[in-house]
Amino acid sequence: MDGEQTVLVTGGSGFLGGWCVVDLLARGYRVRTTVRDPAREGELRAKVASQVDPGDRLTVLIADLNGDRGWAEAADGCDYVLHVASPFPPAQPKDPDELIAPARDGTLRVLRASLAAGVKRVVVTSSVAAVRNLGAGTVSPERKLTEADWTDPDNPHLTPYTRSKTIAELAAWEHMRAHGAEERLVTVQPGAIIGPVLGRDRSYSLQAVERMLSGRMPGLPALGFCFIDVRDVAALEVDAMTAPDAAGQRLITAGTFLWLSEVAAILREQLGPAARKVPRRRVPNMLVRALALFDPEIRSVVGDLGRKTTYSLANAERRVGWSPRPVEETIVDCARSLLGQGDPTMADSAR
Repeated sequence: MDGEQTVLVTGGSGFLGGWCVVDLLARGYRVRTTVRDPAREGELRAKVASQVDPGDRLTVLIADLNGDRGWAEAADGCDYVLHVASPFPPAQPKDPDELIAPARDGTLRVLRASLAAGVKRVVVTSSVAAVRNLGAGTVSPERKLTEADWTDPDNPHLTPYTRSKTIAELAAWEHMRAHGAEERLVTVQPGAIIGPVLGRDRSYSLQAVERMLSGRMPGLPALGFCFIDVRDVAALEVDAMTAPDAAGQRLITAGTFLWLSEVAAILREQLGPAARKVPRRRVPNMLVRALALFDPEIRSVVGDLGRKTTYSLANAERRVGWSPRPVEETIVDCARSLLGQGDPTMADSAR
């Protein structure tokens, strides 16, 4: 790899963005990354340095998905772009446009700047949320979903987050096709991203493990997710920049489906006394639905109660040669990382 190649990573202070920066630096690339708040540069540099020595190869720039300022300068001179930044709030907003507008418009800003700068390829982080919501009764639970499956963004039952990811990805493909640049785009659809944390930024998926360890999850609802390691997603995004067969492709990166009760069992088995606060009892669906009337965080997952969705990884395996590590390893690494971060409620569990 040419050590002079430069990659722009949007949202480098985030959970996945940070690991993308680490992976790129470890492979010898020069990296530019964007943050919205200049006060976060020191924190970002510290967490990257905890994994790899960036030397003089890391540049931090200020840019916001809600405005045009800074994107042309950020992309200028770059060979590749990893567009990772996107809003993911713990609770769904009442106005869907609070998520949809920055996700869609921000993605288009990055693509416009990338095309103007002559970037070779842009990898956009989407989500399995843009794949899996096909409507009740339209797909057998036994069928693994593929990149040919799309969420209907007009489905009135979708959460604002799901609509935002779907609309943003559709807009990305439409924009690149309109400019004859479809082969310069790759989109990645991760499942529930967990794994070792670099700093205080958390993915929504990480909160499930964090709440179990800290005792803030009193019981286990009938919810499950296709968990995937943040390091594996970052590695795929970096590989997808240059893999010839990845051009113009969607790449699902969703790992093994596990119910929260199965995650809890792995934590108890692997962590021993450190997992003493991990719940054992199940929470009935009826109770979850009742709580959702008062808690917007719970309300956003009610539609997934008892629902199991799985995905085919064949396209990522064939196009990029990618396969994830065992999910048990990811869960344990994630938990040990969280336990070591100094949260008093979890530090007490680790004694």
